Amino acid sequence: MPTVGRLLAAGAAGIMLATVVAPTAHSAHGCARVIVPGAERQVTACLDDLTTAGTVASGHTVPADYAGLHATGTRNPGEVPGIQVDGYFPDTSAFNTNHGWNHDAQFVIRLPEAWNGGLVVAGSPGVRRQYANDVTISDWVLGKGYAYAASDKGNSGAAFYRDGRRPGDAIVEWNRRVTQLARAARAVVAQRYGRAPRRTFAAGISNGGYLVRWQLENHPELYDGGIDAEGTLWRADGTNLLTFLPPVLRAYPAYAASGDPAARQTILDAGFAAGSEFLWGFHHTVYWDLTQRIYREELDPSYDGATEAGTPFCASGTPACDADYDYAARPADVHRAVARIALTGRIRKPLITLHGTLDTLLPISKDSDVYATMIKSHGRAALHRYYRIEDGNHVDSLYDAFPDRLRPILPCLRAAFTALETWDAGGQAPPRSATLPRPASGDLVNGCSLRA
Repeated sequence: MPTVGRLLAAGAAGIMLATVVAPTAHSAHGCARVIVPGAERQVTACLDDLTTAGTVASGHTVPADYAGLHATGTRNPGEVPGIQVDGYFPDTSAFNTNHGWNHDAQFVIRLPEAWNGGLVVAGSPGVRRQYANDVTISDWVLGKGYAYAASDKGNSGAAFYRDGRRPGDAIVEWNRRVTQLARAARAVVAQRYGRAPRRTFAAGISNGGYLVRWQLENHPELYDGGIDAEGTLWRADGTNLLTFLPPVLRAYPAYAASGDPAARQTILDAGFAAGSEFLWGFHHTVYWDLTQRIYREELDPSYDGATEAGTPFCASGTPACDADYDYAARPADVHRAVARIALTGRIRKPLITLHGTLDTLLPISKDSDVYATMIKSHGRAALHRYYRIEDGNHVDSLYDAFPDRLRPILPCLRAAFTALETWDAGGQAPPRSATLPRPASGDLVNGCSLRA
């Protein structure tokens, strides 16, 4: 019998549908063929372990997709046998090179043998691919018995803005692909287990959190609730990352050179928290400049003319420098492009939001604080819980470098998920929204209480 890896490679050469039943102890009573509605290609495998404890060795995940997203010491379950379906929906772009397919709209669906009746649907954070949530979300929910589905959002990588024909198209596709996958995954679950999922939750981090928010605003019929960790907030009128990153890019060189107090104050005024200064150098190098340029290119490509995604780390005053970008002064069509992806706060299913007070990419005061106010302004506060995680940062892996200053958000996400389960089942509502202080002791990587 050919190996799963060989069949995945063969899929790239033209196999439209393949089912592999590995000769394992569970295969006789747990493996069945399923068809993903609308998929152009799928490869189905029966695995002894659907978690990364098994899929790294079997080739059913790509560790580069999730590298750097969790703290060392994160504990996850293993030995969850079941079915994995890898494949893609029809698409015209080819950013995703996983499995050698060179095809976007890739997905993964995992169906545990011991199913609890639920489904979790996730979109990838950042501009990562379909396995990006494997350690943070997939492993854990599979261990609880949930089926799991994730999408690459239809495009990935730092040049995602090349997808689509008009400004905003690439991000619009993110939302459409998660909706498409949720519908397909619900149908696959019904095929596999003989009934539709009893509950379906959306879960995501960063851009994945944005996708959760958008889904609960626009397609509540598909979900029973959602978990949003540090989701990106897009608004056509008001702060968004195109408004708070440019002043930071202008000010940081002076701050880095001399600790200039005026430059520091500019960064604080942009929304970044006092006390986060020790993180600014890393974020300037890795996140601020790149994030500003690629999202500005997606939504306002005319700003730099024929140049693609600006000039990296340009000095203020350089022609078409992103450090000098002024969103408010840009033409109306730019604001219309942002409006295509904007959030409203009109959630229609329960949502739990988490955000770190030291988030140094999407500052909490310009993001989730604002989104919580938007939800309340539309009379939806009863559907929302919001936990501000003291000393939480945007990237949990930074905890390893600063264990005395930071706190991972992932354990609070998992505590919130458990609270959402109880809430959905008609039990006790989650604790009231609050800022959760950093515990003085205990296992910060794997434990969190939602009570202040």
